[in-house]
Amino acid sequence: MDELKKSLKDFLRVKNYSDHTISNYERDVNRFLEYLSDQEIDPDDISTSIITRWIIFLRKNGLGNRSIQRNISSLKNFYKFLFKSRAVDTNHFESVQSPKTGETLPKALTPEEVEKLLSFKPKTFSDSRDKAFLELLYSSGLRVSEAINVNISSFESDLNFVKVLGKGNKERILPVGRYARDAIFKWLETRNENISNTDALFTNRYGKRISVRAMQQRIYRISIVQGMSPVSPHMLRHSFATHILESSGDLRSIQEMLGHSSLSTTQIYTKLNFQQLAKIYDKSHPHGKKENKTNNI
Repeated sequence: MDELKKSLKDFLRVKNYSDHTISNYERDVNRFLEYLSDQEIDPDDISTSIITRWIIFLRKNGLGNRSIQRNISSLKNFYKFLFKSRAVDTNHFESVQSPKTGETLPKALTPEEVEKLLSFKPKTFSDSRDKAFLELLYSSGLRVSEAINVNISSFESDLNFVKVLGKGNKERILPVGRYARDAIFKWLETRNENISNTDALFTNRYGKRISVRAMQQRIYRISIVQGMSPVSPHMLRHSFATHILESSGDLRSIQEMLGHSSLSTTQIYTKLNFQQLAKIYDKSHPHGKKENKTNNI
């Protein structure tokens, strides 16, 4: 830490910044170093995942996108200087992307709010379907349209994995958590008593694939009945990503699970096979953790 603080003084002296800019740099860099110290992380051991957790820490502590932008910019410039002066072997800040100033993300539910939303006991045909639908959204981070189009034949390995056709007709394979599997098994029992002539997983009582609009309305009503503010399907997808990212800091895997191929330019997105995804998922997702050695995801 002392070496980095000395390097910071060298960096600011070389740049000949104004007093105001120097003050900002000192505050931003020292905030990052204090974070490393509090987390007992050696500065030589920082990685992209650690930087991701630091950004999450800043957001949790009330910093907006503009302030986070400045913090990232300060650290990018500082580590560029360290790399050029050979004080560090790798500049892990080089590929870090700043949030857009005007960017707004859907509200992420807390794990407690997710539990509250999903705590209802199915009593009817529709309730059983809705429970399975909600659990799958949160379990695997699906877009509502992707979940609507899931077929029974989309599942592999006794419902442990599901094939999803995302944007641009790109297929990906995702792990399915224990809670979602249980809810889907129960829904299939209910469904098959009434409907057995279609491969569509989520149907209405007439055997027709349920519509996006219908499920949006159902989820809205469920959240109100559960005593919550209105919940949209995309909030569950965002909650899925937020909760795993907070647990693992593994941004690349989140991008893969969400099917964000457009982020490949950040050089963070990488191809992972679904067995690797299952391992990360099992360690990180609140509804994916194993109860015992016999419950495999």
